[in-house]
Amino acid sequence: MALSLYVTIASYASAFAEKLHRDERGQDTLEWVLMSGLIAGAIVLILGVFTTALNVMATNVSYCLDFAKATTCSPGF
Repeated sequence: MALSLYVTIASYASAFAEKLHRDERGQDTLEWVLMSGLIAGAIVLILGVFTTALNVMATNVSYCLDFAKATTCSPGF
């Protein structure tokens, strides 16, 4: 009795595992999600590293565009 129950459960488990191995639905979606997450992480990392430089550059460009003030135009290049 116990042996036949074990064989039945093992048979179902084996069939289920093989079905999961062959089923590739959603694989493309998972790949896109992983790639999007990698790109988003890279953008956050780059912006975190260059925050000060980007702020200085934006401030200097705004000085160039503000014609009412007598400032020197130095965008930082």
